[in-house]
Amino acid sequence: MKNHNIAVYPFTAIVGQEKMKKALVLNLINPKLGGVLVRGEKGTAKSTAVRALANLLPEIEVVEGCKFKCNPQYQKELCEECLGKLNAGNLRVSRIKMKVVDLPVSATEDRVVGTLDIEHAIKKGEKRFEPGVLAMAHRGILYVDEINLLDDHIVDVLLDSAAMGVNTVEREGISYSHPANFVLVGTMNPEEGELRPQLLDRFGLCVDVKGISDVSRRVELIKFRLSYEADPEGFAANWQAAETELCGQILTAKQLLSEVRISDDMLELISQICVDMGVDGHRADITMMKTSITLSAFNGRADVLEEDVKEAAELVLSHRMRRKPFDSHSDKQDKLDESIEKHREKQKEKNKEKEQNRDQNNQEQQKQDRKENPEKTHEHPEGQQPENAQSNAEGQPDASSETIFATGENYQIKQLAPEFIRADRKGSGRRSKTFTSSRQGRYIKSAIPHEKTTDLAFDATLRAAAPYQLTREKNGNSIIIHDPDLRKKIREKKIGNLVLFVVDASGSMGARQRMVASKGAVLSMLMDAYQKRDRVGLIAFKGDSAELLLPPTSSIELAQKYLQEMPTGGKTPISRGLVKGYEIIKSELRRDPDTCPFMVLISDGRANVSMNGEPPLHEIITIASRLKEEGIQSAVIDTENSMIKFGFAQQISTALGATYLTLENLKADSIVNAVRASAPFEIMMHPGVSSV
Repeated sequence: MKNHNIAVYPFTAIVGQEKMKKALVLNLINPKLGGVLVRGEKGTAKSTAVRALANLLPEIEVVEGCKFKCNPQYQKELCEECLGKLNAGNLRVSRIKMKVVDLPVSATEDRVVGTLDIEHAIKKGEKRFEPGVLAMAHRGILYVDEINLLDDHIVDVLLDSAAMGVNTVEREGISYSHPANFVLVGTMNPEEGELRPQLLDRFGLCVDVKGISDVSRRVELIKFRLSYEADPEGFAANWQAAETELCGQILTAKQLLSEVRISDDMLELISQICVDMGVDGHRADITMMKTSITLSAFNGRADVLEEDVKEAAELVLSHRMRRKPFDSHSDKQDKLDESIEKHREKQKEKNKEKEQNRDQNNQEQQKQDRKENPEKTHEHPEGQQPENAQSNAEGQPDASSETIFATGENYQIKQLAPEFIRADRKGSGRRSKTFTSSRQGRYIKSAIPHEKTTDLAFDATLRAAAPYQLTREKNGNSIIIHDPDLRKKIREKKIGNLVLFVVDASGSMGARQRMVASKGAVLSMLMDAYQKRDRVGLIAFKGDSAELLLPPTSSIELAQKYLQEMPTGGKTPISRGLVKGYEIIKSELRRDPDTCPFMVLISDGRANVSMNGEPPLHEIITIASRLKEEGIQSAVIDTENSMIKFGFAQQISTALGATYLTLENLKADSIVNAVRASAPFEIMMHPGVSSV
């Protein structure tokens, strides 16, 4: 009979992905680096590497029976129960393997941080904590696949705990804290949506992975996998020597870490690179410094070298440089090399200046009396500073120019948040707020339940029962709660919208500036949709038809591509564009009734062709009125900019019940504000909801 405890695939047997493996190892050596974010294709050994890494290290010492796996060597980090055992003199030590804890995308906040037993606290006056994922991951590895699909507040909790090393739970006025030191490893596919820049920055290191393109290496990978599946124990035994060697290198590096020193020269190089790369804030500088020190320790050195800083920059800056979704990819490696070369030139100038000063001092000493105060040699560096200051001043414009982006002002729209609320709407995203019956949302208020519920609002229930406690028979209980006192939690979360662009691509839009302005407006909305995880669709109408260029998708980069390649010319069949938009929206609503559709029509309104032979404008008004009756929210962007204005687009806007904007006030902020102001942001209160 085969052993069901199959050996874990060896870490050193993973083919390729050297940068990802190095980032994981560095976080084991120094957990203060802040975790690793792995971005890229599926099937590139991400989860295999994480599990193999935990199996690589020897067992760790823990307090026997502790649910938090407290380290008996650090009394300051012991939980309350372990402190009690220590004071009583019955603290025992055991050894366990480092654990990898998986966090599912559907995890609720209570599942992540843990829960407090409110009933036990009321009856016994004692705090009883049910550990969550963060407690399970203490002194181990927390692995989050598709971390970009988690709700933002869950990601906030993870990153805060990873940075602070402590998880604090507060529920209904009761607080509980426990240690939560773990290596956070997140994976994501950028095509499914990015993390907010603020959250990206909180990850210490980031690695982009992709499949191996070398055929011989791919063949090697296949052979390794076949050997492992045929005999896992035998395969693992063949790699045991390599595993032991790497384990020893990691343990040695952990001991050496506190002895590594970094010179001012290397610190200047780190800051120079961060300035030249145009990263925001100072977290990149600090993380690059820590990573450089860790790399030096891993290589068995007590001094940080330039090569350590360069390798650290590649791991620390990749997710902090490209701050806008539609910026073109520059050659980051060339920019890094240029920055390092600039620093070398500065050091050469400094060394040359020092040599000149030293020679000058020697000549003066030969001419003057030996009574000359040697401390005067310290005056010379002062003369060096104006040149350095000039050098920095000359370098500063280059650094600042790297941080200027053509669509930078569009980020102002992030300060505006929609208030779309509707009962039990499903979905995910970051734009509109909605009530949810699942436990994934945040608790915001309470309500009287009309049926049995498992999501009780203890605070509101206790407040409802409090006035009647004097008249109720206790029978030895601390508090008596009846069914009418019960309150359930009302939770809310955020979801994305469907933004459908219906763009006039007819000959009347052929004027260069008008089409450029129209595309700029659409790109502004795409920027916003990219950040809020909206889905977008693109319809273009010209000639005698309307074409769905891009079905509703979450790939904003694909939407940008189709928009840029959109052809222009022919007649203006606005009615066909509206009908096509209506068909797409109805199809999406049938497929997913929780869809939040919003149509943006961009045209001058000068229709010159109809579907049924009636006057074009009359036909358009009829169709637009039907869309309004259907409750489809929309906005109209009037691109007419001639001296004589016919006002056709404004008439269409009125029939649609849409927000109307002219080309003159067509700016990124204007269109986005219009969409947000006109979107279906009605508040439909949850049946039975009442604030208590």
